[in-house]
Formats: sequence, structure tokens, C-alpha cells
Amino acid sequence: MSTETTNSETSSTEKKAVRSLTGEVVSNKMDKTISVSIERVVRHPTYGKYVRRTTKVLAHDENNEAREGDTVSITPCRPLSRHKSWRLLAIVERASQS
Repeated sequence: MSTETTNSETSSTEKKAVRSLTGEVVSNKMDKTISVSIERVVRHPTYGKYVRRTTKVLAHDENNEAREGDTVSITPCRPLSRHKSWRLLAIVERASQS
């Protein structure tokens, strides 16, 4: 029985890895909301060629710190509005000022 208690103890102390996606900010014109374009590469089922697919999601940006062109990391959260169920984790890379 001591092995069972140690297994439960290790599982409770271990932190679960945070799921995050990386994408580019497409729009920041909304208040506390950014639109993030996430690009992935998928193999075509018939022809085998790799094709780029993009997904646009809305993410919560509490301090309005992300700008268009920034590369950001986002994580899922509870639904904050009708379309917004992601939040900004970190800004990975800033867009160049021009």
C-alpha cells in the first residue's frame, strides 16, 4: 500500500504542462482583444504534399501590450465572450518598427 500512496503523491505534486500555441497578431484594434493567426503544416491525404493551413482565434490581452505583427504565445482558458476563449501568455518576438 505504500507504493500506492507514493504514486498518488507524485501525481499530485507534478505540474501539468501548459498547452500553448504560437502565432502572429493580425489585429489589435479591439479593446483587450487580439486576433491571432496560427499556421500549421498538414499532409494532404491523397497527394501527400504538405499544405499550410491557418486558423484565426481571438485572445484576451489584458494590458493591450501586443501589436500587429508580433509573434505571441497563447493558451486556452474559459470562454470570456462568444468567440474569445484564449488568453495571451507571452510576447515571443516584437514586430519591427517601421
